[in-house]
Amino acid sequence: MTLSEPLSIAAPAGAPARIQHYIGGTMVDGVSGRTFPLADPVSNRPYAEVTAGDAEDVDRAVTAARGAFHGGWRDLPARARAGILTRAADGIEARSELLAVYESFDTGLPITQARGQALRAAENFRFFADLIVGIHEDAFRAPTQLGYVLRRARGVAGLITPWNTPFMLETWKLAPALAAGCTVVLKPAEWTPLSASLLPEIMAEAGVPDGVFNVVQGVGEVAGAALVAHPGVPVISFTGETATGRVIMRAAADHLKGLSMELGGKSPVVVFADADLDAALDGCVFGAFSLNGERCTAGSRVLVERTTYARFVERLAARARAVRVGLPSDPGTEVGALVHPEHYERVLGYVEIGKREGARLVAGGGRPDHLPEGNFLAPTVFADVTPTMRVFQEEIFGPVVCVTPFDDEEDAVRLANDSRYGLAAYLWTSDLSRAHRVAERLDAGMQWVNSHNVRDLRTPFGGVKASGVGREGGVHSIDFYSELRTVHIATEETHVPRFGADGERGD
Repeated sequence: MTLSEPLSIAAPAGAPARIQHYIGGTMVDGVSGRTFPLADPVSNRPYAEVTAGDAEDVDRAVTAARGAFHGGWRDLPARARAGILTRAADGIEARSELLAVYESFDTGLPITQARGQALRAAENFRFFADLIVGIHEDAFRAPTQLGYVLRRARGVAGLITPWNTPFMLETWKLAPALAAGCTVVLKPAEWTPLSASLLPEIMAEAGVPDGVFNVVQGVGEVAGAALVAHPGVPVISFTGETATGRVIMRAAADHLKGLSMELGGKSPVVVFADADLDAALDGCVFGAFSLNGERCTAGSRVLVERTTYARFVERLAARARAVRVGLPSDPGTEVGALVHPEHYERVLGYVEIGKREGARLVAGGGRPDHLPEGNFLAPTVFADVTPTMRVFQEEIFGPVVCVTPFDDEEDAVRLANDSRYGLAAYLWTSDLSRAHRVAERLDAGMQWVNSHNVRDLRTPFGGVKASGVGREGGVHSIDFYSELRTVHIATEETHVPRFGADGERGD
């Protein structure tokens, strides 16, 4: 392909030209009739219109969800809900290739990685189907009483999802909310709503009753804000940037809503000289550049012990230059197109900031020569980055990694924690004692030692500091969508101080 040859790309066969709301079991337009265009990230040309939801549409969806909640969904036995979730997983697996194609086209993710996300989405439903059947309530036996805990679904759950791996993250919220007995209103990201357009069919086939699952399309500042503000939605689960999370917290405060928010990250990768450096290099490259670098848990700050720093930077730069950047639909592509021109310009802006701040650019930094249009950026590596630089401190959310040397364990911990974020951290060392010492001191909600980001769905997922509020995953997800009520039963006569007893004797 030459620089003058334009990219030719067409929407996937069967992709809708108009993406609507799904409310009460019916595909509907918005009350206002307004729409906005949806473009793919390779050509940046519109291929569909999306219904622009507003407060009236959200109210219709919440009304439908409340009716379905009180109409029987919350009282459905766990085994019955689990069966529906399992059938939903079957429906996702049956459409896994179509979902991957939609996701890759809409987000710019490489098709091979989009396929993995589609399969993970099915596993989300299977996991929570199994969990809700096997979960148990706590019981506490005391000398004079027995206490036990009841879980009761909280009502309508508002789910607001991001654009980076949209379908997988939608199911990560949908599955536990439905398993717990909540009904839902989903607000997908406005930049990437295509794969969510398959959910109504999947849910209906699985036997989800009308009104239990609803979708309102639209921009976050309008539809998302209306969902957060609605008094009939007691819980909000949000994944997105920290600034938006703050806005949601303020808006939710009026109704004291339950919040679970997984926000931004600037996760450190700490590489000690005694580590398996080949494995650490693999982890750094994959962690920084998979999913186009558009991942909250990306290892975007690589901290390397000074004795091996120069060689590690050289090898990391060489690997970054060899990463295959190409069309998302090409199975050989490892980094595709960034999701949207607005985000693309933001990431390019950070590349320029890094240069101005004095960071040493050792790989990437611009558009690959063979891709004359679209939101493409060559994997970018900055070396000699200091903690005062914006590229060290601020989330870039693209295929850009910063490398910084450290002198000893104390220095490594100081640099790793020198961030307002605290979502994930990665540690590479062959010293088991050091691994435990450092892991205890790192400000991160999740850590991996001698591993990249391998998720166990049973474990709590979430961050500290500006990276979020609350935890989801396993039983933590079910608890978030549930009200926990404790019942105490006296098992024998108890002694109660008899206040005012003298008054009965007429004294």
